[in-house]
Amino acid sequence: MAAPTTDDNRVRLDKWLWAARFYKTRSLAKEAIEGGKVHYNNQRCKPGRMVETGAKLTLRLGWQEKVIIVDDISDRRRGAPEAQKLYHETDDSIKKREDLAWQRKTMQAAQLPPARRPSKKDRRDIQRFREQNNI
Repeated sequence: MAAPTTDDNRVRLDKWLWAARFYKTRSLAKEAIEGGKVHYNNQRCKPGRMVETGAKLTLRLGWQEKVIIVDDISDRRRGAPEAQKLYHETDDSIKKREDLAWQRKTMQAAQLPPARRPSKKDRRDIQRFREQNNI
């Protein structure tokens, strides 16, 4: 697993998120924590919060929301296979993310693109319609 860290295996939350490869830099991890996108045991926290094994983290990354459990602690950023050993995602979180992804895909499929570009007459009609509704 990960190499032991100094000071009794204590690592700041922003540093752990960086080492686990959720964020590219520590400053991005810090901004996400301060912006409320990271919750530690279902509570907002500060970037200096010390991470403990078994802690539950909720991360919002774009469209996704991941719920992970901390398995190991490391303050060193290593390769992706080693970083994935630091945590595991809960089964409910995986199922929820897959369901939301499926919903987004079906919504995109439901919105068919127009069959052709609007003609000059169509553009005039669209413009006239917009002008009537803006007044």
